[in-house]
Amino acid sequence: MATSNKNKALFLDRDGTINVEKNYVFRIEDFEFIPGIFKLLKNYSDKGFLIFVITNQSGIARKYYTEDDFSRLNNWMIRQFQKQEIEITKVYHCPHHPEITGKCNCRKPEPGMILQAIQEFNIDPVNSVLIGDKKRDILAGEKAGIGKNLYIQNLLQADLD
Repeated sequence: MATSNKNKALFLDRDGTINVEKNYVFRIEDFEFIPGIFKLLKNYSDKGFLIFVITNQSGIARKYYTEDDFSRLNNWMIRQFQKQEIEITKVYHCPHHPEITGKCNCRKPEPGMILQAIQEFNIDPVNSVLIGDKKRDILAGEKAGIGKNLYIQNLLQADLD
């Protein structure tokens, strides 16, 4: 069966992929975009990929910050991408931590957030890409059937070479 009527998507981890990894970033003043991330996303955007952020946010379960804190930073981040003519289709987050809230199917390496996006946005996983900075990101992509699962470190390093 042809999959030409399905969307292709770029799935991105947030901390360590979009922004510099710092423990539990939830304030705008602590959010620092990784050099090259705008160029990378613009390239995918220009090729017709829907762009999704999939992020574990156990700081919510740990009560380091609230859902409102996360939303405020998230909305700011989306506006920064819009200023670069990059549309983030949707941000999915897992507010859980297994030792606090119990096991869930959305916390990476589980594929729940990706599978939800695939269903909601008619996405062809085989023609989609996931970019992350940790093994759990890659595993989530593989479990969801994403065609290409890449480490951000390799992509940005290749850009610098």
